[in-house]
Amino acid sequence: MTVIRIGICVLITFAVLAHGAVEPWSQAILETGAAALFLWWSVLLVTRKTSEISWSPLLWPLLGLVLLGLLQIFVPLSVYPNLTRMELLRVAVYLLLFFLFSQAFQTARHWAGFTWFLILLGFSVAVFAILQDLTSNGKLYWFRELRFGGIPFGPFVNRNHFAGLMELLIPIGLAILAVRGVAKQMLPMVALCTALPMGALFLSASRGGIVAFGCEILLLVGLLWLRRGEKRQLLTFIAAIVLAGGLVGWLGVDQVLKRFTAIHNVEVTESRRVSMMRGGWHIFVDNLWTGTGLGTTISVYPRYETLYDGKIVDHVHNDHLEVLAETGIVGGICWLAFLGLTFGIGLKNLSIRNEPLTHAVQLGALVACGGLLVHGFVDFNLHIPSNALLFYLLAGISAANPILDLPS
Repeated sequence: MTVIRIGICVLITFAVLAHGAVEPWSQAILETGAAALFLWWSVLLVTRKTSEISWSPLLWPLLGLVLLGLLQIFVPLSVYPNLTRMELLRVAVYLLLFFLFSQAFQTARHWAGFTWFLILLGFSVAVFAILQDLTSNGKLYWFRELRFGGIPFGPFVNRNHFAGLMELLIPIGLAILAVRGVAKQMLPMVALCTALPMGALFLSASRGGIVAFGCEILLLVGLLWLRRGEKRQLLTFIAAIVLAGGLVGWLGVDQVLKRFTAIHNVEVTESRRVSMMRGGWHIFVDNLWTGTGLGTTISVYPRYETLYDGKIVDHVHNDHLEVLAETGIVGGICWLAFLGLTFGIGLKNLSIRNEPLTHAVQLGALVACGGLLVHGFVDFNLHIPSNALLFYLLAGISAANPILDLPS
């Protein structure tokens, strides 16, 4: 299982650094890597080097979406089966890696290793993003031209998707600081590795990201407040927040405010977002039960265009509405079931007194999922493979059964 654990971490890192794995070449590598890891797990199963299969209840609604996608292709229910086929392949990769993660990360020691991986990933990407922003020449990695436009930040073409990644990674560190999930001498390191991503998130000037992060803070404080014995620890992670504010102040508050003004003059306007969401709703109403097909928004939307600006609309800037438009009521039920199980089981797990790090990881994972779902009302992070993959893995962590340290 060590190969699978390392492989999953490598694929996550690759997806993040490859601009979120939104291009065909990076998606192909992600798909090939997932297939290779599943093949290796199959070999371990056949050779009896692993015998138990861990099944998460969250897999059922995801399997429901995959089955719906297959029906959309073969019945056919999709208006563009080829687009649905490509999107279904991406969803299958998330499902496959989710399943493999459940098999490979089952003990507190495994979770601890994955937690440090996420913390260091967030810190490293944030450092890179800040350095690139300070020395920016308008190109990705200082050499790749933006052929189709964009407002880049870090390895992402769209700064809102960088913010989405930070929303997924920051709560883990905050939860560790809040419940003191690591040794006392390690807390300053966790605080630093958490503060820098927070500062980078604010420097990205993503309004949706900042609002979603604010919701994460409120959710984290609320969950801690409900648990006895942790009220005194509510102030623990404030040091990290103050440190992040100091970073923004050191770089210049005026400069950050100017970034908001300059960026918002060239990004999608509020009226345009409302128009896209209205179009997405009309797509859903016209295709009520099974939608137009996974991945078909880019081809279906022009018929529902009400505010034409000459730009291609590939997503309606609302993840939840796009699920309804592409999969209808059936897909909406699967999506609600997934969210219900995630938060229902996640909240139940938080009521159990696990060892501190396990509790912190599950708390941070649940908060991270909540933050990205809030951001999903105004953006499409769940259609960015790197962010979508992390979201599903964190959902799996929050809803996993309390784990014990077992032999590796």
